[in-house]
Amino acid sequence: MNADLKKLVDEWLRLDPNEDTRAEIHALVKDGNAAELEKRMSPRIEFGTAGLRGRMEAGWARMNDLIIIQASQGLCAYVLQNVKDARTRGIVVGHDHRHHSDKWAKLTAAVFIDQGVPAYFRDTVVHTPIVPFTVKTKNAACGVMITASHNPKQDNGYKVYWENAVQIIGPHDQGISACILDQKKLPQLNISNLGSSPLLRPYDEAAYFEYINTLCLYKTLNSQTPLKFVNTSMHGVSDPAMTKAFELFGLPKYIPVVAQQKPDPEFPTVKFPNPEEKGALDLAIATADEVGADYVLAQDPDSDRFTAAEKGQDGKWIQFTGDQLGALFASTCLDKYKTAGKPLSKLAMVASTVSSKMVEAIAHVEGFKFSECLTGFKYIGNTALTLEKEGYEVPFGYEEAIGYMFGSQLHDKDGVAASVMFAELAVTLQKVGKTVSTHLKELYERYGYFQTSNSYFVCTEPRTIDTIFARLRNYDGASAAGGTPHYPTTLAGLAVTRVRDLTVGYDSGNAPSYKPELPLSSGHMLQFRAESAADGTRITLTTRTSGTEPKIKYYLEGSGKDIQVVDQLLRKVVQELADEWMEADKHGLGRP
Repeated sequence: MNADLKKLVDEWLRLDPNEDTRAEIHALVKDGNAAELEKRMSPRIEFGTAGLRGRMEAGWARMNDLIIIQASQGLCAYVLQNVKDARTRGIVVGHDHRHHSDKWAKLTAAVFIDQGVPAYFRDTVVHTPIVPFTVKTKNAACGVMITASHNPKQDNGYKVYWENAVQIIGPHDQGISACILDQKKLPQLNISNLGSSPLLRPYDEAAYFEYINTLCLYKTLNSQTPLKFVNTSMHGVSDPAMTKAFELFGLPKYIPVVAQQKPDPEFPTVKFPNPEEKGALDLAIATADEVGADYVLAQDPDSDRFTAAEKGQDGKWIQFTGDQLGALFASTCLDKYKTAGKPLSKLAMVASTVSSKMVEAIAHVEGFKFSECLTGFKYIGNTALTLEKEGYEVPFGYEEAIGYMFGSQLHDKDGVAASVMFAELAVTLQKVGKTVSTHLKELYERYGYFQTSNSYFVCTEPRTIDTIFARLRNYDGASAAGGTPHYPTTLAGLAVTRVRDLTVGYDSGNAPSYKPELPLSSGHMLQFRAESAADGTRITLTTRTSGTEPKIKYYLEGSGKDIQVVDQLLRKVVQELADEWMEADKHGLGRP
């Protein structure tokens, strides 16, 4: 063991209050397993805009009691310095059902109470949207949700909300991170006595369900529907909230996927508890076939994401993409807004830049404002808040990764709200002889056909990733050092009409400054738009690095009047992207 590693190990053993994780490190030291100790100790798990998320094990690079305590100390210190009246406004703490979630939520509350800051705490599992909603209703200084969303069972996380009830963005992440590193002494915490503290304050979900109730338009119609819905909670926490939401909407009781209905941190029936993953809905679809259901609804384990499937007329199941659901929800919110007689000049909707351009097309035709932002609800929520300050009403925002936000009371994604909004849409369409999929086709006929093809390349070498993106910025080899980048000028035979590089800060469509309106990305992020002069078929391709996985992700969308032309074009783009732009074989890139 080298001196640097020994220093990290000694400091860990000095501070760690948990006997089990201390024993893990002692065993590794005793066995002389320096390689594993290096992985556990360095680099320290980084606090970013997503908070913390990682594997549950001992060590500075993992999720454990010590990391949670220090993160809470740092967050508390930063909030007291930067949020007005934080000491009286307090923190909202929630947790899911994963291993250690309950204890880590109590440790978080205990750290704030130790500093004289009240903690709103609910001693049972909650679905993630409850935390930001309660931050808003209680006017709290911040919020923390202990969850790893749809990550594998070995992981857990620490998600932070700011006083505006939206996930944190820079520079708060850097400020909190710096405060965490300043924590060299741990408080004496006794979470078994937490309930006796006058600073521990309960909260309930009553106001949240009042909000859910405001989203319902057709309660009587819902109660009369012959439609059958199957719902899966994906071994997560959504079932009680979904049951209550269905009652509020007047919808008939859904048929639960019993094997996935109750919270289970082992997620025994799915490889990855993510409704988007291939095969994740197999059990739900099998249940739906058994009971003759029309639709399948699914939430991810912490219930902030949602997806759905419809049984087609041919008996085959149609699983909607995140972008298709986004277009359906946007159209629904637009119809509701227009029916209320409100001016379209005051309507705005938001989507991440890697999401479909269909909502943008709807906005262009209908005459309302569309705003795009960087990926993640930390940006979608803050963009919506900015638009509201400018006088707009923002009834909807979404990202392609099956996250949807409704109304002005909650600026974060909510799988429960999305589920009942989808169910009510299906009910209203069935009443007039339509289905959700046939309605989607009508939207395509009205606004243009949009098809997505999103995937990724696996690359474990950061230098290789840098090499690939450097080549894309100097594709013809003629760009001078420090000069204007030279990007590819064609894509699958279409002329590139706009390039936006959110890494170097360049946007060819924003003359004369050529500076992008969106903030810069911390990783590589390039977006290309291309168009056919002959038939107007368009392509939008965004490539970016992942902040949490060894992947180069791409988000590809084609739009046009001819479905077959768009489909063939997307296949051609994927091939050219792999063979020529990424040079996948040369660099040994993996593919799913």
